Amino acid sequence: MKSNRKIIFLIGFLFAIPLALTSYINSSFLATYLGEYYVGIVYVIASVIAIICLLEMPRILTRFGNSSTILFFTMLGFLSLMTLAFIHNTFLIVLAIILYFIATDLIIASMDIFVEDFSKNSGIGKFRGLYLMFINLAWVVAQMISGSIIAKNSYQGIYLFSAVFIILIAVIFVLFFNGFIDPKYTKVPILKTIKVFIKNKSLSKIYLINLILKFFFAWMVIYTPIYLHEYLHFGWEQIGLIFTIMLVPFVLVDFPLGRLSDKIGEKKLLITGFLITILFTLIIPFISAPLVWIWAIVLFGTRLGAATIEVMAESYFFKEVREKNADEISFFRNTYPLSFVIAPLVAIPVLHFAPSFKYIFFVLSAIMFTGLLLVLRLRDKK
Repeated sequence: MKSNRKIIFLIGFLFAIPLALTSYINSSFLATYLGEYYVGIVYVIASVIAIICLLEMPRILTRFGNSSTILFFTMLGFLSLMTLAFIHNTFLIVLAIILYFIATDLIIASMDIFVEDFSKNSGIGKFRGLYLMFINLAWVVAQMISGSIIAKNSYQGIYLFSAVFIILIAVIFVLFFNGFIDPKYTKVPILKTIKVFIKNKSLSKIYLINLILKFFFAWMVIYTPIYLHEYLHFGWEQIGLIFTIMLVPFVLVDFPLGRLSDKIGEKKLLITGFLITILFTLIIPFISAPLVWIWAIVLFGTRLGAATIEVMAESYFFKEVREKNADEISFFRNTYPLSFVIAPLVAIPVLHFAPSFKYIFFVLSAIMFTGLLLVLRLRDKK
């Protein structure tokens, strides 16, 4: 059991490397083929399909098992990345981006089953916090190297490098998790799952809080690289350095705050996280100087708050459910693709009517404020 836990942490780290390498360049890469206003539409299409797949996750897991499911989606992710690395046809590029987005979402959902199974005899907040710490450490490492890879090999170099990690993950699963005993997955109609969330006020509130957080991530992932690169004219190596510093809070706070939440609950820390995120997001539109250290500090602040929200939301939710509740877990995980539907649909009219691109950050801070209002009505789980 302990060795499997270590392997899960290793897989989480290895999977986060390609996810981090590609997340902040996909929008800019797509923009070179489609233009920045059409990038959001691709994310909407990919996200809608991913949500449908997540809703079918219990049926997929029951038929094929979690090990086979995650192996299939790692191979789909690998093929998508290889397409992005070597093909220059616009249609195939868009298709590969969509398939890669779907594959990574389903891998994350499958990983949740393993993580939840291996955390049975541990403090959930502590275990989740440690798992998130390894994942976010990978995000920091990825941003340290992403700028130099793009500078030397363009976007295609990032996709090829990411493909190597994806195939390595597939090999590890074949070697260590073929004998995984799946819990009994119960397929519950989606309307019934929604009713479960509505009836359980704690679940519904933490779902909405997580959706708002994922909305923040989606908005930042799609539009921050475009803003820094196209409007402030930062080079990719500079952006890589900024994003490296920006992501450090996720490594620093996940594990200690996860442990702390097991003792004092999540509500106070969620309030703190939202206040910090709102404050630093509001600062962004007032910065016009393309200075690396200023942007690194401000974006560091936004992620210090977001990292706090993330680990608290994870801890709170998984104190409510267990690994057999695949429907609830899949529904909770649909916040990520759903955010990539909502964020572009909100951003497109904002970009059209706002006086300048930077006004999108005012809108984002206002949306984060709604999350704070939800937290104030939340009851702690200890």
